[in-house]
Amino acid sequence: MQMYRLKLDLQLFSQEKTEKATPKKRADSRKKGQVSKSADFPSSLILLFTFAGFAMFGGFYKQRIMNMFDDIFENWLLMELTSENVFNLFGTLVTEMLIFLLPIFSVAILVGIIGNVAQFGFLLTGEPLKMKIEKLNPLQGLKQLFSMRSIVEMLKSLLKLLIIGVLVYQTIASDWSRLLSLSDLSVEQIFAFAAGLTVSMGIKIGVALVILAFADYLYQKYEQEKSMRMSKQDIKDEHKKSEGDPLVKGRIREKQRRMAIQRMMQQIPNADVVITNPTHFAIALKYDSSNMEAPVIIAKGMDHVALRIREIAKEHGVITMENKPLARALYERAEIGDAIPADLFQAVAEVLAYVYKLKGRVKSS
Repeated sequence: MQMYRLKLDLQLFSQEKTEKATPKKRADSRKKGQVSKSADFPSSLILLFTFAGFAMFGGFYKQRIMNMFDDIFENWLLMELTSENVFNLFGTLVTEMLIFLLPIFSVAILVGIIGNVAQFGFLLTGEPLKMKIEKLNPLQGLKQLFSMRSIVEMLKSLLKLLIIGVLVYQTIASDWSRLLSLSDLSVEQIFAFAAGLTVSMGIKIGVALVILAFADYLYQKYEQEKSMRMSKQDIKDEHKKSEGDPLVKGRIREKQRRMAIQRMMQQIPNADVVITNPTHFAIALKYDSSNMEAPVIIAKGMDHVALRIREIAKEHGVITMENKPLARALYERAEIGDAIPADLFQAVAEVLAYVYKLKGRVKSS
């Protein structure tokens, strides 16, 4: 019973998501558009830089507005009412409005792009736009409605309203005396005061919302990291998928090893000599003076593989010679298909010369 409980506890522990997400998990999440981002960050930057643009280009806007109204009151009010004149007036007003709004639109688009890229880099994916049936589940919708994320979003919205309200009150309260004396000012002065008050209020609100949005971004990043956590079992499963099941890979390696041994055994009948230890090592050598600069190892093995090499050599009449130091040196210092090391040329040459003498052949080493 205790052993069963221990196994159950270990299984539950392996399912706890306590590990950081792997690079593959992060890459897959990014492809799906699941990145840490705050939707308020770009919008708050747009608000801030839009009002900052009004402050920077105030003279330009003032001049364009004055010219437009001057033109309307001085020229267009007394014009003859014809379809051509109406179209000309409409075209002029549209052009003036486009020129008026172009800097603001340009700043808004540029800042919006920068605000998103600054959070998660360049990312183009259509995955979030795909239709998902589970999103239509009302129970899932209710669960999300009363989730911790929804509560945080509601508190965040209330905090934004509170901050905006406080800033509006402070801005108006600081200029309250001037507001009461607006009746004594000219139209141009009233317009300048209202524009200045609006721009000042917009910049203050923009700065406050950018700070709040940055805090929200940090929170979203924390939530994203938390949601991507993996259990130890998840990491093992991912490793199996990416690298392959260790059991399967082991079987493949074993099969490859057997095939390599089988091919090696097929080359033993072509050997000139098999040098043994006598039981632990066996190395089959072949030398062809017309094609090889030095003798080549065509098979080697130890223990039961060495025994099999000796058996095949005996079956095919390949001479076997015992030389313990040479056999161990060849086994440890050269692989199948390699030429023998240079410092072993003399010892191998003596062995081959003896073998050729036994076979009744004479070959130069």
